[in-house]
Amino acid sequence: MSPKLWTKALPGEPDVELFRHRPELDAAFAHFAVPGRAAVVMTMGALHDGHASLIRTARARVGAKGLVTVTVFVNPLQFGAGEDLDRYPRTLDADLKVAAEAGADIVFAPSTEEVYPGGEPHIRITAGSMGERYEGASRPGHFDGMLTVVAKLLHITRPDVAFFGEKDAQQLALIRRMTRDLDFPVEIVGVPTVREGDGLALSSRNRYLSAQERDTALALSRALFAGRDAGLLAAGEAPAGAEEHELIRVASPAAVRSAARAVLDEAAGFEPPLALDYLGLVDPADFTEVSDAHTGEAVLAVAAKVGATRLIDNIRLWIGAAR
Repeated sequence: MSPKLWTKALPGEPDVELFRHRPELDAAFAHFAVPGRAAVVMTMGALHDGHASLIRTARARVGAKGLVTVTVFVNPLQFGAGEDLDRYPRTLDADLKVAAEAGADIVFAPSTEEVYPGGEPHIRITAGSMGERYEGASRPGHFDGMLTVVAKLLHITRPDVAFFGEKDAQQLALIRRMTRDLDFPVEIVGVPTVREGDGLALSSRNRYLSAQERDTALALSRALFAGRDAGLLAAGEAPAGAEEHELIRVASPAAVRSAARAVLDEAAGFEPPLALDYLGLVDPADFTEVSDAHTGEAVLAVAAKVGATRLIDNIRLWIGAAR
């Protein structure tokens, strides 16, 4: 298939170009290249308002004349045995509409054979000990597969800046560590979690939940907010008016953990029940559990299953004296 010439839409025009193969994508990049003004948003598709927020943030960063590429690829390397690779939602037509309306220029949606010609790669990036905790302990090999495809897509899309959601906090931390340790010439930017009105963090997997399961799933965000508010009350402060994505100051890691755990323990008795995987108050630099004497930034992270659906969530906090 010969590469085609690609013309970028006028600023403000909701248009996006779909590419399936690297030669055509390379031709598009060659036709439109503004040094320092290329951004990428990597997704597995089934785009929602959280993804749209990433794309809008990328557009704002590079400006009307910059290039925003969205990748749509369900990466088999990061799914373990018994996980939802086969049933993971694939909604490319709807994804193109979301991407266009949010301000993307290009959607790159390759096949598995395009990304991994000849089959699964023999050489992969390893997440090391940092990738063996929390999500890594629950999903062995997941982060190795994730970092491998992120590295490949960074090479393929050649961005100056890449945007990832803060909801996947450990993933974001590992991508930042990989690009720093391996000298990738790209800036990694985290974008705050987008929530529905009831507090549930947006996720492509939310569509799996029945109405009753969704009610139970709300315990994840309630636990996080309960932990935050308990820490604030211990500090003699009130959370009123604070945005969820801000680094809110708390005084007591023990109070944070206890209040969050109480909500999750109660949800274990719901119908259907919440099956807790982990709750951690961790250092975002390496995802080790912080001590009660910790000061500085921390992430309160939770993962649980409701029915057959596994969900994750987190909030960012600041422990100790004001910054």
